[in-house]
Amino acid sequence: MNTYLDKKPYLIDAVIGNSRFLASLTKTGRMVRLWWPHVDIAQHVDTIRSGIRLDGVGGKTSWFDGEEDGWKHAARYVPQTNIFAVAANSDRCPISVETHYYVVPGQDIVVFDYRFTNRGTEPVRFSLIFYSSLMIGENPFYHTSRFDDENDAMVHFRHQVFFMASGANVCTKYQACDAWDNAQNGALNGNNIQMAPDGAMEWEFAELAPGQTVTMPVYLTAGSSLAAAAAALQHAKSRTADQWAEQTAAYWKRFLQSAKPCPLPGVEINELYERSLLAMKLMADEQSGSIIAAPEFDEHFSRCGGYAFCWGRDAAFITTALDKAGLTDLSTRFYDWALTAQDPDGSWQQRHYHDGSLAPSWGLQIDEGGSILWGMFEHYRALPERERDSFARKVWSAVKAGAQFLAEFIDEETGLPKPSNDLWEEREAEHTYSAAAVYAGLRAASRFAELMEEEELGAQWRASAGRISESIVRSCWNDDKGIFYRGVKRKISREQYEEALSRNVPVSLAEDGKGYPICRLQYDDVVDVSLLGVSMPFAVISPDHPYAVRTADTIEQSLTVSGVGGIRRYEDDVYIGGNPWILTTLWLAQYRAVNGQTAEARALLQWAIDHRTEMGLLPEQVDRETGETAWVVPLTWSHAMFILTVHLLAEQE
Repeated sequence: MNTYLDKKPYLIDAVIGNSRFLASLTKTGRMVRLWWPHVDIAQHVDTIRSGIRLDGVGGKTSWFDGEEDGWKHAARYVPQTNIFAVAANSDRCPISVETHYYVVPGQDIVVFDYRFTNRGTEPVRFSLIFYSSLMIGENPFYHTSRFDDENDAMVHFRHQVFFMASGANVCTKYQACDAWDNAQNGALNGNNIQMAPDGAMEWEFAELAPGQTVTMPVYLTAGSSLAAAAAALQHAKSRTADQWAEQTAAYWKRFLQSAKPCPLPGVEINELYERSLLAMKLMADEQSGSIIAAPEFDEHFSRCGGYAFCWGRDAAFITTALDKAGLTDLSTRFYDWALTAQDPDGSWQQRHYHDGSLAPSWGLQIDEGGSILWGMFEHYRALPERERDSFARKVWSAVKAGAQFLAEFIDEETGLPKPSNDLWEEREAEHTYSAAAVYAGLRAASRFAELMEEEELGAQWRASAGRISESIVRSCWNDDKGIFYRGVKRKISREQYEEALSRNVPVSLAEDGKGYPICRLQYDDVVDVSLLGVSMPFAVISPDHPYAVRTADTIEQSLTVSGVGGIRRYEDDVYIGGNPWILTTLWLAQYRAVNGQTAEARALLQWAIDHRTEMGLLPEQVDRETGETAWVVPLTWSHAMFILTVHLLAEQE
């Protein structure tokens, strides 16, 4: 098989799913990744391709889900749904193809609904070729592909994961194993079974008259056994694709109707509001309730540390946005999951898999636990009155353990939480943002304690939060720059220590328990957008406090990208080129909104709207030179910040 096809893009254009399946697609209609039965792991697609071969025209397959052979594509989401539609046309082919890609809600069924139209002046005979290579469980070994005569299906399986691909019509040719070259040439050889990941099927169509359209759905089903995958396939074939599409569209429209409508007027705002809710739903795992940061796109960790994990920090913002939109059930399910992810000592680690187990990480990130406790209480406040008491009682044990861990994780010298990783997971220090998150977590815990009539505990946690607040204001304010220090006691290398020492910059040198040196910079004065968190959302100080006002102004002056606009994360950011982010820009918009600066907030919100992708999704970053999407599509946190900003603006106007 051509090694070009093995390459997966970092940036994708669309996602479809049903919270069991999650799939990433390009705007040409290529499905490049597919997760099942959870949205985080495992990913199973090596390559799926769709093509047509015209009778009597050289016998070569033209792959219409790519740009080979002059294919051009117009892609869009069907409004108010997660159905992705791609129209493909080529001057070299008289047949145009429109494909609808979707996953049936509540079913283990992915639908590729092909519609072929003869745009020429003569009747055309042609074949549809569906090539599938599945590296099940992201494992290159011990796969089997075979053709199942009874179900007229190509079966791919490994261990306890089975996929079956079949069309609504009976296929005319097939081949299991090493099928790519023969799929190209129209010579599928009928090989029935082999220990290999790939196979192909072909369906022939007789005279298609000029102007005539013929439909051909292909179903891809999954199961934990061959019988389960076959049952799903039989169920798929029991209805027409039109019926499945109608059911799927109705499901997504009901989902949007269950949410609060967009509180601000405007077509663009409303479209992005709805697309945000639809995308966020896809990132929430049906079985566990966990929420991933983004569909994985860098499985080899070649440019980042991976995104298909659940961060408590991201999720706290996401659930708060879901609550604002009235989708409290999704938030409740997340906090049910959060109870399974808590460590015995009461902490929450940096990130987790859907089952609550620890994901690859860089060490403790203390803002995670603070954010979860803060998010829990925000969720409690958003719940209907009748549900609040049961929720508070359900999470109380976790709140108590989490708050106790935070209250004890204090540096007696500074009064701040001890060194841990920052929210960007790039450095260790006593970070101001992290301290603000811990403050908010302890304040939230104290309110839960009051609900549980644990007045003494509540008073202890309020006092602890108060001391952290005092330490932030006293020790972290940098009057020279007009902003809080990003942190204190930042861990640095020995070379950085020596260089700082030569410039009389305050540093310290100590040893750990094994005698290894620990070098620290006393003050980290880099301007960082996360310092907005001191006032928004964690309310250590009010938005109109002079320190909050100066912090926001300094951030806007220092981090706005000239030309393209938008807000960078921090001054010397180099990640993927140091671009403006959607969520950072919306973070400043939120601060401006709550501080009564609605015109400024509106302008920042519009920047985010203007930099959504062609399919209406919000990326993580925008290229600092071109303004094009630069990294991660979609980022769930970006969509959450959009929802939050819209509601905050509506509350102020």
